[in-house]
Amino acid sequence: MVTDARKSNHTTHHRAIYAGSFDPITLGHLDVLRRARRLFDDIVLAIGRNPDKPELLSMKEREDIARTLVDQMLKDEPDGCPVRVERYTGLTVDFAKKVKASAILRGIRNITDLAGECQLAITNRQVADIETVFIVTGEEYAFTSSSLIRQVAALGGSLDRLKSIVPEIVIDRLRAMRNDPKNPLAKLARDQLVE
Repeated sequence: MVTDARKSNHTTHHRAIYAGSFDPITLGHLDVLRRARRLFDDIVLAIGRNPDKPELLSMKEREDIARTLVDQMLKDEPDGCPVRVERYTGLTVDFAKKVKASAILRGIRNITDLAGECQLAITNRQVADIETVFIVTGEEYAFTSSSLIRQVAALGGSLDRLKSIVPEIVIDRLRAMRNDPKNPLAKLARDQLVE
C-alpha cells in the first residue's frame, strides 16, 4: 500500500538557515535567498557577527535593512517559502539546532569560495550533524563581496557605482554614514582622500 508522504506523520519540515554577517547585505545575498525559496519549507536569514571583520553597520541596522528587503521580496514574489530575519550570537551550528534547521544555506560566488565552504560544511556535518546546501549565485554577482563594498565606501569611492550589486537602501545608509562627520566611515574616507 502506497501512502501519500504529505499525509504521513513522518514528514520532515525542511528549514534552512542562511547565516552571515550581511554587513552590508548585497544583491548577491538576495539572489541566493530568492533561489533557495524554491527548495525549502521556510528559511531563517540569520545575522551574526564575524569576529575577524570590523563592523560597518550595527546588528540592529543590518537586521532592519534585511527585514525591509525580505518583506519586499515576499510581497513582490509570493511564490516560494516564507523567510524570517533573526539575529544570533555564538556558533552558527548552535543557532541552527535552536531553530530546528535541517540545513545551512551557503552562497557560492566562484571557485575561490568553494574550497573554504566545503571545509566548513564537512566540519559542520561532523560536529553538529547538519548538512550544508550550496547555491551558486547569478554570474553578475560572482565577484560581489561585503568586504569590497566596505572598502569602496570607506575609501571614498562612488557609491552610485555600487547600484548593480547593492540594494538602494544600503547605498542610502552608506551615504548617510559618509556625510556624518562623527561616523568612523566618514573619518576613514576623509583620511584616505587626503593621502
